Amino acid sequence: MEFLSNKPLLITDTILRDAHQSQAATRMTLEDMLPACEVLDSIGYYSLECWGGATFDSCMRFLDEDPWVRLRELRKHLPHTKLQMLFRGQNILGYKHYADDVVDEFCARSIDNGIDIIRIFDALNDVRNLEQAIKSTKKYGGQVEATISYTISPIHNEDYFVKLAKELEQMGADVLCIKDMANLLLPMDAYSLIKRLKETISLPIHLHTHNTTGTGDMVYLMAACAGVDIVDTALSPLANGTSQPATESLVATLKGTVRDTGLDLLKMSKAAAHFRKVADRLKETGALDPKVLNVDTNTLLYQVPGGMLSNLISQLKQAGQEEKYYDVLEEIPRVRKEFGYPPLVTPSSQIVGTQAVLNVITGERYKMIPKESRAMLRGEYGKLPGEVSEEARAKAGIKPEDVITCRPADLLAPELEKYREQYKDIAKSEEDILSLALFPQVAEKFIVSRNLRVPKEHRTVKPVLHREKKKRSVGAFRVRKEA
Repeated sequence: MEFLSNKPLLITDTILRDAHQSQAATRMTLEDMLPACEVLDSIGYYSLECWGGATFDSCMRFLDEDPWVRLRELRKHLPHTKLQMLFRGQNILGYKHYADDVVDEFCARSIDNGIDIIRIFDALNDVRNLEQAIKSTKKYGGQVEATISYTISPIHNEDYFVKLAKELEQMGADVLCIKDMANLLLPMDAYSLIKRLKETISLPIHLHTHNTTGTGDMVYLMAACAGVDIVDTALSPLANGTSQPATESLVATLKGTVRDTGLDLLKMSKAAAHFRKVADRLKETGALDPKVLNVDTNTLLYQVPGGMLSNLISQLKQAGQEEKYYDVLEEIPRVRKEFGYPPLVTPSSQIVGTQAVLNVITGERYKMIPKESRAMLRGEYGKLPGEVSEEARAKAGIKPEDVITCRPADLLAPELEKYREQYKDIAKSEEDILSLALFPQVAEKFIVSRNLRVPKEHRTVKPVLHREKKKRSVGAFRVRKEA
């Protein structure tokens, strides 16, 4: 098959974020990362994904690290490479919607502290939940990577995604990302979708997938044939399985073709040697279970991401009903249909999964309905893509007139001053305020402990005053609007 583009394929490496989030519950420390930064910075990646997602919470909860300090240190040690983060739209990095002023300040501080590219997604593909983050990212000089959460359902087809891509382009996106969090996008479908998008929009296209079902390498090869501009891969020590396909394998595959990445395999080998030791340590501590490297085709059958599967198993173990695992897998598509076919990504994957578990273990569907399920059925997370079961809504005590039809954040009053006042006795910076706003219990415990440890003269984090972004080189690539 011929390549429809003759430009080098650009690579975002996820070794500092999604690779260890997917395989080792986000347990890689800053100490694990810094020794490899010099070589990572010399490779010539389009970007390094290093922040956002679950890393923010995990830094404080499990690693006794300040996520903002991590970002500043990575920025200092990676001066030539663009840094990228994952941002859940109006949810920021948490599990509920925040007011626009909090979203705005989080974007400002993320960019101030070193982020270049913000990948902004919404679990429901409700573009209204991306509006503020897109506006704020552009306001403070960041690059907007507006994102489609890819899924499969009777309403999620190629036409749906092309229409969504056009909307994101009109909203001011610099790059379009297709986020295939469950590795559901199959190779021939990837070729067809990318080809059609390249014919329809003028934005660069960035494809993100995993290798949970064992198809990730083929997906990237077919996407490269179709003209995709950028893909996410992970250095081999933490690649494949629930993580991304291996960087080195794709670089070697394309070598000598018109899509040759131009990246140096010897430099990658040096970086991989370091991360192999990190992976070994994570295995020894139990953070990295080798099972995550297995191919799991249940994802293709039930459209359940790998991380969601492990969460379901944990919930069933706690209930002492592990034998009902396959009953829950069969219940998930039913709940998802009744909830209007939300893509299964945080937080919708947890909400649908938990409801399916409760439906099975109680023996009566919707006998128990968590507040998060009620919130989703009521529209608090945004507009659900498909038709919602009125019977499910009725069981949740939601009348038709109770359903939210506006942008959910329009119902939220500004919150930032409230958080500043609430935490004025322990917060030492605006960054602290944001940490406390998103994860109040975890951040408060961490910050109080940190304040006791750190000498008084070093407690206040000096604010970063630059608001204009410095241009960082990314090889020959420049964000472009032309085809």
